[in-house]
Amino acid sequence: MSRKLAAVVLSVLLLSPGWLSGSGLTLPVALVPLLWISAGQPATRRGWRGMLGWAALTFALWNAATVWWIGFATPVGPVAATLASTFLNLVAFMTYHTVSKKAPRPLAYTTLVAAWIATEYWYTVGDFSWPWLILGNGFSHDVWAVQWYEYTGVFGGSLWVLLCNLFFFEAWRARREVRRWVAAVAVLLVPMTLSLGILRAEAGRERGGASPLDAARSVTVSIIQPDVDCYDKFSDDTSWQERNIVDLVAQVPADAQFVLLPETALPGFYREPELRGAFLDELRDTLRSRCPGALLVAGANTLRIYPEGIRSETARPLRQGGSVYCDIYNSALGIDTTSRVQLHRKGRLVIGVENTPTWIFRALRFLVVDLGGVLGQIGRGDRTEPFVHDGVALAPSICYEGLYGDFTGGFVRQGAEVLAIVSNDGWWRDTPGYRHLFTISRLRAVEHRRAIARAANTGRSGFIAPSGAVGETLGWNERGVITARVPLCDRVTFYTRHGDYLGRLAEYVLLLSVLYFVAYRVKRRNYLVS
Repeated sequence: MSRKLAAVVLSVLLLSPGWLSGSGLTLPVALVPLLWISAGQPATRRGWRGMLGWAALTFALWNAATVWWIGFATPVGPVAATLASTFLNLVAFMTYHTVSKKAPRPLAYTTLVAAWIATEYWYTVGDFSWPWLILGNGFSHDVWAVQWYEYTGVFGGSLWVLLCNLFFFEAWRARREVRRWVAAVAVLLVPMTLSLGILRAEAGRERGGASPLDAARSVTVSIIQPDVDCYDKFSDDTSWQERNIVDLVAQVPADAQFVLLPETALPGFYREPELRGAFLDELRDTLRSRCPGALLVAGANTLRIYPEGIRSETARPLRQGGSVYCDIYNSALGIDTTSRVQLHRKGRLVIGVENTPTWIFRALRFLVVDLGGVLGQIGRGDRTEPFVHDGVALAPSICYEGLYGDFTGGFVRQGAEVLAIVSNDGWWRDTPGYRHLFTISRLRAVEHRRAIARAANTGRSGFIAPSGAVGETLGWNERGVITARVPLCDRVTFYTRHGDYLGRLAEYVLLLSVLYFVAYRVKRRNYLVS
């Protein structure tokens, strides 16, 4: 009992650092202690229940250790996230454990890899989506080791982690067989070596470009971090926020071509499709006087009002008890000195805050995680069109959208040459939450080979190179403006073109593995009977 408990604690300690501002390079051996427990469990119902308990304890502790900071927004938030993530981890691991007791080891290992990646993929594409603990996300502080994400995305990182764990577990089981250790070390080091080669080539591009023409393809971007307390932001008094924004925009250099304000930076609601307001006019006047050639990208809540008798699935009454309905969107606006306003509606919504996908979750409103200004079900955007200004296409991702590699790729497939992320990270206070949300953006840069400019309300705003290298940033409780020349890129990576193909492939492999297991058991049973 004590040895198994120690193994659980060791797995949790090895799984967690990548999400707590540490290195994810402990992940390639993090599941070995849990695999050891599984191997020692008897092939009985009691043994299966025992393994379920040890696995549940491991995954629950891992979740609790890495998402506790959600509790600053709501006490039930970490509980809801832990229950959902732990359940999917258990589906994958217990499927493996079941197969491993009744079928050949290669089939069991194939099932583990396919089941784990498939459940991560389901968690990514489903309505109930919280892909925080995808194993591949654990390398956001180690981008030098995963430059090949431009071919695989983060699911390639999950595949690497799982293969390393299986090879090291086999090496540990046959500790005196040198060839097994050599194989395990090779599985660990070969991808890292390839990554260093890719990084060297990418660094050469970033230093000077492949040609003088490429080197000249860049834009000047200014990032504004207003440093507004999230819990005061949505109060009735908004005039102080407007003055704060205007003062900061006035500090932007005259040659800026893009200016970024964070998610929901503009107070109040802006009605679609007009998108007009006195404050927008004031911002245009400020741009004319300070940086007339710039496009201001700013987060705002927009409102679409339907004619009486018409409503969408996500609409709510415009007034209590009224018959006129509206949709509220978490949007990004592209504002220049003309009357034109470009619009992007957030398409990946925070579960329980902006997205309540089924009647089940409507019945469980007490589990709502308070991470935004408008709670419940808001409208969902369905397009990934870049903002275009002076011939440059910029992707206006909003906060949570930055967790999704394939979704971000939608902007790039439509021509985005640079990525922008506007966010509101202050809900979780000064914790690993906002820091990891920033570093996950580094993985998006590598996947699509696009520079990123990220503007947060407070937390961490800054610039990220296509290699994932971090440039100038603004930290927690810092107010100000930072400006940099940001390179443009028009090449399309293998991952951008094909998206989360590893997740889709894992579904098919899992299905085939389960069918093979069933056929194997039937054949085995018939053999024993005969």
